Amino acid sequence: MKPSPYVDRFDLDLILRDETLDPLNSPMRRAIAALSIGVSPEDAYYSTRELREAVSWVHEGETGGKARLARILSTGCDDYQRCIYYSLAGRGVVRMMDDLEWLEDKLLQRAQLTRRVFREKLATMPLINPYVSNKPDGPLVSAEADFVEGPSWYLDPDIVGPY
Repeated sequence: MKPSPYVDRFDLDLILRDETLDPLNSPMRRAIAALSIGVSPEDAYYSTRELREAVSWVHEGETGGKARLARILSTGCDDYQRCIYYSLAGRGVVRMMDDLEWLEDKLLQRAQLTRRVFREKLATMPLINPYVSNKPDGPLVSAEADFVEGPSWYLDPDIVGPY
């Protein structure tokens, strides 16, 4: 068998690949880690951080929180933030925030490791961007800030207990 041409290169997605396979992670955490593979380390981290902050603002009733979340979900860029958001939506806001914080931490570790690898001029495997376009694929969410939160924002079992 012919050896891989990347055998002597560092895999910048290794942290995420490990998290997708860790049986101790919830299925949602494994899924959002997998959805982040191939996304630029800095872009993935800052995009997830921005999304987590917006969800947190809405949950805490911060002024401008809904407008910020609506803007993020209606922005005409690639679908990474929408993909992460809709993968977690409807499962309860507390779990969503916990999973976003978890992902943000993993992506920060990955971005810091990436900086170290580049600073030391180590060879890396190429990142294959999972998005074929930098524009949205399909209709966008309305940018209206007066949307109504669904039951997962207030009937979350992590907030009110079992039904």
